Amino acid sequence: MSDQAPQALMVEDERGDVKGPIVNDFSIQVATVNGSGSQSSNNVLMRSIFQMGIPVSGKNLFPSNIAGLPTWFTIRANKDGWIARRKEIDFLVAMNPETAREDVMSLEPNRVVVYEETLRLNQLRRDLTFFPVPFAKLAGEITSDSRLRKLLTNMIYVGAVGELLEIDPAEMEVALTKQFKGKAKAIALNKQALEAGRKFAKENLNRGHVPYRCKRMNATQGKIIIDGNAAAALGCMFAGITVATWYPITPSSSLCETLSDYMRDYRIGPDGKATFAIVQAEDELAAVGMAIGAGWAGARSMTSTAGPGISLMQEFIGLAYYAEIPVVIFDITRVGPSTGLPTRTQQSDLLAIVNCSHGDTKHIVLIPGSVSECFDMAVEAFDLSERFQTPVFVMSDLDLGMNNWMSDEFQYPKKKFDRGKVMTAEDLERIGKFERYRDVDGDGVPFRTLPGTPHPLAPYFTRGSGHNERALYSERPDDYKRNMDRLLKKYNTSRSYVPKPVVEYTDGAKIGFIAFGTTHWAMIESQDQLKREYGIATSYYRLRAVPFTDDLEEFFRKHDRVYVVEQNRDGQMAGLIKLELPTELAEKIRSIRHYSGLPIDARFVTDALIAAERRGGTGRSPINEAGEAGVPPVGRTVGPTLKEGDHQ
Repeated sequence: MSDQAPQALMVEDERGDVKGPIVNDFSIQVATVNGSGSQSSNNVLMRSIFQMGIPVSGKNLFPSNIAGLPTWFTIRANKDGWIARRKEIDFLVAMNPETAREDVMSLEPNRVVVYEETLRLNQLRRDLTFFPVPFAKLAGEITSDSRLRKLLTNMIYVGAVGELLEIDPAEMEVALTKQFKGKAKAIALNKQALEAGRKFAKENLNRGHVPYRCKRMNATQGKIIIDGNAAAALGCMFAGITVATWYPITPSSSLCETLSDYMRDYRIGPDGKATFAIVQAEDELAAVGMAIGAGWAGARSMTSTAGPGISLMQEFIGLAYYAEIPVVIFDITRVGPSTGLPTRTQQSDLLAIVNCSHGDTKHIVLIPGSVSECFDMAVEAFDLSERFQTPVFVMSDLDLGMNNWMSDEFQYPKKKFDRGKVMTAEDLERIGKFERYRDVDGDGVPFRTLPGTPHPLAPYFTRGSGHNERALYSERPDDYKRNMDRLLKKYNTSRSYVPKPVVEYTDGAKIGFIAFGTTHWAMIESQDQLKREYGIATSYYRLRAVPFTDDLEEFFRKHDRVYVVEQNRDGQMAGLIKLELPTELAEKIRSIRHYSGLPIDARFVTDALIAAERRGGTGRSPINEAGEAGVPPVGRTVGPTLKEGDHQ
């Protein structure tokens, strides 16, 4: 069909209501191929909407090869500030011939498709609005360079989409200039492409058939757009890091790469020499070994990795736990097991890091749910690691680490560094005694000295084998048990120091939710859906760290059922919580699990809870092979549904 659609300005929402033009509430999906240069253009499109004051988020779904396979970039604009992934696509830009048919067939009725005219996608369906655009021809009018033509095609679709959605042209130019800052030739060429797309759309496409509009708001003033890895890198620098050792692995590589850039910009001494060491090691085991060695020597040190790297690091992590050496380890979680899906997201490393290494180990884990928490918890992780002389994990995920998120500006850290119980030569001289592993204060945390401390009492032997309070080798059962009991006491002491959960009680709510990390954004939107559509009030407990704090039991006592929502197959967090609770409270646990590799969305949570409640609030939600709740939409009208796995 042509660009005319039946009832073009009348679209049904999820509850079946008929609406007029939809303002600042839509999702755009750009379907291209990996390595085509589309990322810059997609960022320009997203930032243009953001600069109009409209809340926005961007998620990049890309393959794990270098180039050539399908890539989807999704932009969600939402006037109410919801920034979680939304499964439904309203506006498709179909640029990949290999996936174009699937992309079009997955849309619900009355959606919009902009596509390369040679693909003839308008022959596939009659319930969509199609806009054919001669992208290749328009790019050829700007340059004869074949390589540049492919790149400029991306900015042409940005211009066309901007015109159809009424995005302010001035904001688009500002966003473009920011994206290509310092590259005058690139800016000039891309401006031509942007204008070519806008001009073609204005002269040839009927904007009246597009039900979606951008209208200026003031909801993004004072906010920034940044990815979680960059935010964590910035936090590491503010935490006073001097050593970072790492081995490249998706999706964590950009953390240390960005940290390296920041440190070169801001941590070069007056003599022109670096005040830090950032080392790319030969493998993950070497990377964490170097970081642990630096922590032993008194440096603030870290490494970043993903699940496969954690598997390889376990032996050294056990050493750091038992010998009590501070180090910070960032785990940017991806889909496992084994190589798994390297460019998909999940929360499936939780058990692997909470008890990382053989034997009895318990580790502190911080779980940021936003880019601002990536920054704050990076700073806090180093304080906790040195205070408790132990490895501290920061468990982010691919969705948070590599995607763009809107955030308030970060707060400048004002608290002094907490270096923990470090004894100086003066301390040793005054006290006259030092036993490395003795619990002097009753909190399980011993005192330590740093190598090179100029006092005869300062040296001790650091070992991963059995030792007593004086750090001497020992296989005595009482020495071993005393040491392990003290390590557990230290871990329990940390409950009062780790980030507190964010708890929101709702009067009269019988149902409680527990979630963590990026699941938070789907969770709060689902709470809104449950209240508006079903009249169900819920309370919410957002975990931010392991070990748990004392108020976890109180939350369970105040609710009849507590649903733990997480992005893994086995309900790992639910299992950990169950171990902490008395039997009568553990029986209240219900589990909602999402593990398709795509970020969880609010509708998934809502449907899963309604299905479970209709079964009497018992048992787990049914799961299909894609890791989605196998429940139909309840009490609302939507178009045809596609299983998550089918879109790939």
